[in-house]
Amino acid sequence: MQHGYTTTPFGRRPMTIALVKGEAAAAQAKPGKAVNKWKIFRDLCTARTRLGLQDRALAVLNALLSFYPQDELSAGRGLVVFPSNAQLSLRAHGISETTLRRHLAVLVEAGLVLRRDSPNGKRYAHRNSGGAIETAFGFSLAPLLARSEEFAGLARAVLEEAQRIRRLKESLTLCRRDLRKLIALARAGQLEGNWVVAEAECDAALAVLPRKPARMDLERTLARLDALRTNFLKQLEMKEDLDVSTGNGLQNGCHIQNSESESRVESEAVAQPATRPAGALLSDVLKACPTIVDYGPHGRVNSWHDLQAAAIVVRCMLRIDAAVYAEAGATMGRENAAIAMACILERTERIRSPGGYLRSLSGRAGRGRFSPAPMLMALLREKAGEGKPGHASTPPTTMRETKFCSSSGSKWPGESSMKPIASDCVQARL
Repeated sequence: MQHGYTTTPFGRRPMTIALVKGEAAAAQAKPGKAVNKWKIFRDLCTARTRLGLQDRALAVLNALLSFYPQDELSAGRGLVVFPSNAQLSLRAHGISETTLRRHLAVLVEAGLVLRRDSPNGKRYAHRNSGGAIETAFGFSLAPLLARSEEFAGLARAVLEEAQRIRRLKESLTLCRRDLRKLIALARAGQLEGNWVVAEAECDAALAVLPRKPARMDLERTLARLDALRTNFLKQLEMKEDLDVSTGNGLQNGCHIQNSESESRVESEAVAQPATRPAGALLSDVLKACPTIVDYGPHGRVNSWHDLQAAAIVVRCMLRIDAAVYAEAGATMGRENAAIAMACILERTERIRSPGGYLRSLSGRAGRGRFSPAPMLMALLREKAGEGKPGHASTPPTTMRETKFCSSSGSKWPGESSMKPIASDCVQARL
């Protein structure tokens, strides 16, 4: 029977407030309370990250528990074990004595065991005439019994968190699969919808996910992908047949631009807003802007969807923000936004800020003052004029009023060349 215990450590180890609190907490165990020691150990293994325990410390604790003769820790019995370091090392899979002492100190600091130091620092027990233990010096397991409910609660919290993370990963996998399948459906069926943007946004959302994501990371990524899936489904539900084409023919003539931003080369004519390229045939777009073909799927542009895909690649290459391009697609229509990107690419050396210029076009489209037809016609006339002998054009003299149909090949005053850098762009997989 254990009659008492010491509260101060042996040798040079100082007494601390934490040790006093640990002693007081260990004494709070209810009389008659009994808990299976291996149940407590399993809870500790589950909640080891919450308690800051490593596998070696748990191995030492497992060895200490093995020296307790009963399976249940009970407040009515002595809870002090007194193995030597050599015996502990054997049962802890042969770890060195230095490592053993270090992890014993970790267990004490974590409040899992208490030291019951003898006058000379050795571990032993006094027995009565009947062989029962009266006083023992070693390590007390009383904190395990007193804190068993706390350890069980921590283990439940860890398991619940792990389950939530598993569910989030499942939902993330399903959402990603839905997006991939819907994008494949749109691509195969040549359906309208911003599926190229959705694929790029999906890749961007997954790219920032850490290798071992926390719950907050998974929730944030899942919210982004779920929003993309919802928007994409709405686009598919609201799709229109691509075969319907209307138009009044390309408008002729040059258009004078008066923009607040620096050095514009193209401008747009006053027109009613359209969700489709009014009067613009794909063949006309490719004649006016042949450079865009190089950025299409497999180096070809055979449909409006191919043109949109190429425009996404060009947007990345010219470092135009995705939000700016999305705004352009929403205000002027996806096909018109793709045509605008093709025209910007054709004149990229004369446009100082492609993103700002596209934003300006979006603003005009929102006011019903945009049509891609004059842009295309100006480029067609310029290319036709380049083939005539003796053709030349005079660059405009101001930065605020420029003719779209000007065909000068030199840089205009105040403009800086901006070469596209293909390596800076991660092309969407098509």
